Amino acid sequence: MDEERFWTLIEAAWAPLETAAARHALATRDPDGPGYDLPAFTVVDKALNEFIDNLPGLARDLTSEELTDLDRVAERKLHDIDRSDIHAVTDGSDDGFLYARGFIVAMGREFYTAVATNPRIAILDAECESMCYLFAHLHRERFGAFPDTGSGISRESCTNPTGWQT
Repeated sequence: MDEERFWTLIEAAWAPLETAAARHALATRDPDGPGYDLPAFTVVDKALNEFIDNLPGLARDLTSEELTDLDRVAERKLHDIDRSDIHAVTDGSDDGFLYARGFIVAMGREFYTAVATNPRIAILDAECESMCYLFAHLHRERFGAFPDTGSGISRESCTNPTGWQT
């Protein structure tokens, strides 16, 4: 239920920005083709800040528990794609890779699933730092403290042992 709510909020934040076709084009592109669709990426990249600005309004009536649940989903999604095969495509430092994973999550379920299935769908140097801790920051602003997800995992880069097996 929390995961469904998470993806619904992501889509609701994108909805007024008319990026669905561009996001779909990036998620369904041929990884063996000439590269990602630059016009589609440009559409998404230009709308990314507005997407991030839309999320707090959509979450304004959520309780502490609900924001914690959403942060837990974000944490899990970032952790699950903390993998060397995805890093090989996105590149970047530890922080840069975290922000690249933030972009993957921000793009929505279709893109996230496509990258998790085939890392070559990811985009070099595409980042969305704000997505990485958005729900945690909303929780702190509204309730005075960061949420305790209780998950025992980290969203930081190189902390998913199954994603970095040698």
